[in-house]
Amino acid sequence: MTGPHALKPLLLAFPGPLRDTLVAAVLSGEKTATTGLLVEYEVENEELPEVGERSALIDSDGREVAVVEVTEVRVLPLGEADLRLALDEGEGYRSVAEWREAHERFWHSAEMREGLGDPSFTVADGTMLVVERFRVVETVQDS
Repeated sequence: MTGPHALKPLLLAFPGPLRDTLVAAVLSGEKTATTGLLVEYEVENEELPEVGERSALIDSDGREVAVVEVTEVRVLPLGEADLRLALDEGEGYRSVAEWREAHERFWHSAEMREGLGDPSFTVADGTMLVVERFRVVETVQDS
């Protein structure tokens, strides 16, 4: 998975316990979706992922643990997030409200605000999200 066709990394949250939990949920098949902010792509001047695109799932130690393939990409306002999305995030949410509360806590964190260059950044119903659905196509075994 290295060389001229190295995959771009899929980084869930920031390194640490949350990333470890999310990576484990992807590997177990519980997590088949992830949600980011459209503004993150704009700030980083990054193109949206495309269906069929593959990336390397990275753990907190910076290791590639799996290859995932994008199966769907949707841009929608936060107010339209639904229960299916909350469930597909694989983090044990039982309602959209629970999902939103956890995501707002992350999006309003100091790390996130610093990354966006906006110390008072907040989300609202109209904030645009990028929802990626994916599947694991290969896991990387420790050698």
